Amino acid sequence: MTQSSLILRNGRVLSPSSPAGFEEAIAFDGERIAAIGSNDDIDDRRGPSTRLVDLAGRLAIPAFGDAHVHAISAGLESLRCDLTGIRNRRECLDRIGAYASTLPADAWVLGSGWAMEVFADGLPTAADLDSVCAGRPAFLPNKDHHSAWVNTLALEKAGIDASTPDPFAGRIERDETGAPSGALHDGAMGLVSRVLPPTSPEELRDGLRAALVRLHGHGITHWQDACVGTAGDIGVTDTFETYVAAANEGWLSGRVRGALWWDRTRGLEQMDFFRTRREIAPTGVFRATSIKMMVDGVCETFTAAMSRAYLGSPGEHGHRGELFIEPDQLNDSVRALDADGFQVHFHAIGDRAIATTLNAIEATGRNRWGVNRHHIAHLQFIAPDDLDRFKRIGAIANFQPLWACNDPQMEELTIPFVGEDRSNWQYSIRSLLDRDARVAFGSDWPVSSPDPLQEIHVAVNRMLSTRLGRPGTDETTKPFRPEEGLSVGEALAAFTKGVAYVNGDEQLLGSLDVGRRADVAVLSQDIFSIPSSDIGDTDVDLTVAGGVVVHGDE
Repeated sequence: MTQSSLILRNGRVLSPSSPAGFEEAIAFDGERIAAIGSNDDIDDRRGPSTRLVDLAGRLAIPAFGDAHVHAISAGLESLRCDLTGIRNRRECLDRIGAYASTLPADAWVLGSGWAMEVFADGLPTAADLDSVCAGRPAFLPNKDHHSAWVNTLALEKAGIDASTPDPFAGRIERDETGAPSGALHDGAMGLVSRVLPPTSPEELRDGLRAALVRLHGHGITHWQDACVGTAGDIGVTDTFETYVAAANEGWLSGRVRGALWWDRTRGLEQMDFFRTRREIAPTGVFRATSIKMMVDGVCETFTAAMSRAYLGSPGEHGHRGELFIEPDQLNDSVRALDADGFQVHFHAIGDRAIATTLNAIEATGRNRWGVNRHHIAHLQFIAPDDLDRFKRIGAIANFQPLWACNDPQMEELTIPFVGEDRSNWQYSIRSLLDRDARVAFGSDWPVSSPDPLQEIHVAVNRMLSTRLGRPGTDETTKPFRPEEGLSVGEALAAFTKGVAYVNGDEQLLGSLDVGRRADVAVLSQDIFSIPSSDIGDTDVDLTVAGGVVVHGDE
């Protein structure tokens, strides 16, 4: 019998081919799964050079995927001023001040991750940043990357003052005199990001290396990067060459499908550019075969496109958010991309944006599963009448389940401005699964944690674990729309099979079968047998990608 390169034995290996659903051991020959079975069966494949890992009863599952992540950007930001998880204004300022003190006197203070709920009305001020940056300009996107906190010097360098008009699909927050106050939303972020110093290739490589460590540490080995390309209007640096270099040099240990950024100001004149990039990266561990289209913004800044006006002052004069791409243009663009064999990866949060996106997919005339696998990410507000459309037209629902909870952003910055009726349209994951729609999960890291086990915890329980949330508060004790919760198996499938399907890798990844890629995650707890309230206490002890251990050890 052939000698295997790596064997995991004496555990519970999730196996669709087993009548019981689990086997004891799994063997790999190089990059592929060679056998799954009992310890005795697999032990026959041991040889002098076989690496043997004792699972000691632990659960081995197919490695996680992520259907919507910004891996290099997130890795890069983790190496800068990282404000993720900070719960109060003073701590934010202290962190920024400490980081700024390490920089040259003329350097920009760059970073991200602040939460809107930390500040009054969700709005930080330039004056606060001025007080801690010691004369350095600052540009700090928030955790959802739809707003940026800037200081006075940054505004001056960008030429932004009281006379500067709001750009299309963006807004400059202003004080009572009309002067910019320090927060920029969506398209307005580009007014400052265009004057930032360029990110060097070395910095981008460091960002990818940091991302690989983090993602593999959470059991993730395959993903779709949701923005590969220059997105100057939201301050995103092009990461295409970084992925290509890592793939060509052999150190890209994950399998990645890149979504090339759609510049809404250029329309179909971009098609040759997209084709060229697809030709450079058509197959292999990095493929550039998807297109990312931003259809609207986010609810918290009232830029998500809703069918009815927001409540209170945001809804004055009927304001209901903007479509970033007009419906006719969207339909024409999606038809052209579909005909050219591109997948389209949409950002749509408001119910009007979601309905408009479904219309565009339907307008391709190829409304069935498995063609180009267009998918809609975020899906915060799905109107009830649109739930049945996903299966009918073959649209894949790409949810970020960590957001389906009663956190302060939901309770303070969302529900009061949409009302109880529309609140009950949010994150309807169960409703779509019950309609046999295809569902995939992603994290949107660095917007939120890349840990799939935290995401699964919320998908099942509809509230945060105490590892991420505050014990005793609504976010960890009060389920948000609990009727939309999933089983553990359903949530796991969305992070494994669902992601593999989105990326066209369902014959290679997503389940542990002989002949598939040897991508496995070993968990510290059996999430199928513990109480669902304990899912968030689970870690990934070992990650294997292509038959190579990329995280953990025996």
